[in-house]
Amino acid sequence: MIELDRALEIVSLAEPRVTVETVSLAQALGRVLAQEIASPIDSPPFDKSAMDGFAVGAEDDSEEFRVLETVAAGGTPTREVRRGECARIMTGAMLPPGTGRVIRKELVEEKAGTVRPVRREQSDNVIRRGENLRAGETILGPRVIAPRDIGILAASGVATVPVAVPPLAGIVSTGSEIRPPGEPLGPGEIYNSNGPQLAAQLSALRCPSRFCGTAADEPGALAAAVSEALAGCDLVLLTGGVSEGDFDYVPQCLSDLGAEILFHGVAIKPGKPTLFARRGDKYLFGLPGNPVSSFVVFEVLVKPFLYRRMGFEWTPSMQRGTLAERISRRSTERTEFLPVRLREGRVWPVGYHGSAHVNALGDADGLVRVEKGVGAVEKGTVIDVRPL
Repeated sequence: MIELDRALEIVSLAEPRVTVETVSLAQALGRVLAQEIASPIDSPPFDKSAMDGFAVGAEDDSEEFRVLETVAAGGTPTREVRRGECARIMTGAMLPPGTGRVIRKELVEEKAGTVRPVRREQSDNVIRRGENLRAGETILGPRVIAPRDIGILAASGVATVPVAVPPLAGIVSTGSEIRPPGEPLGPGEIYNSNGPQLAAQLSALRCPSRFCGTAADEPGALAAAVSEALAGCDLVLLTGGVSEGDFDYVPQCLSDLGAEILFHGVAIKPGKPTLFARRGDKYLFGLPGNPVSSFVVFEVLVKPFLYRRMGFEWTPSMQRGTLAERISRRSTERTEFLPVRLREGRVWPVGYHGSAHVNALGDADGLVRVEKGVGAVEKGTVIDVRPL
């Protein structure tokens, strides 16, 4: 058994395998941006008004201004503004020639085609050309594209972006006792939650997946399922069969298929039996069968691996909060991840009965990491929460 940080280090040594494709902004959300994007234009592309008001000369301190025209957002000014003149202008509209500042409409009195300022303006209320970004400057660097990034790219006129093609992951569920959801259960049987759960976690990363079947606890069936998954997928995720029981055939099966086991057993709770292996340029994770274990190990180990393969060094974005109740535990031999709720800066442990208690995740906003050797975290401690 190795320490969690050592397991993360081994996972991070996987060589990136980046293939790039170009997609539209409508398809880009959640994808990994493969390279820097430079702005093709100045932003904004012209001097524009930040307010509804009246555009006047930058140094024009006239007591009264004659209104020449109205300039709407998207319109083009037709008149040059001289001293004692102004143009009615809307927010976002282009400044007419000869103007350099905007007097807000609420600071003037308007009468018979003229306006008279009644209070002094404290700002020029103009957004200058290129004030936000100059043509050729970087808009975005490599990242997971978020909704705000779509708006940033669209504002610069970028319609398509280069993104990394995600690995195709094959999922193999092991266990003679598992049945697909929707079928009746026989004595001693349970539903396969790990397969759909892993497919959903992959989908959240915009990674495609293929369910390669349920393998009974029998070496031949397991070898056939894993061989099929390796033939068609870049990554194989197995659930169950990785511990040391009489029917845990995954480690030997992978060795027999020529895979190099890079680690087997991690000092993490839940998830101790986790296995990581490689065969050629394909990788395999053996995840424990309990659903909270497979969920947590995916978040902690598989997710950074997937982003690494797409050429992006990902780290979770933590949220900080103050622990509202004491956390205590009996066993301190492993680093543990516990489900918690985060409300208005306060962190509350949820009711959690162990790695088979998948329903606890439904009440959780995130996970807190309790380090090996720590028996208690006191109420009032400021801790990091890893969002789910």
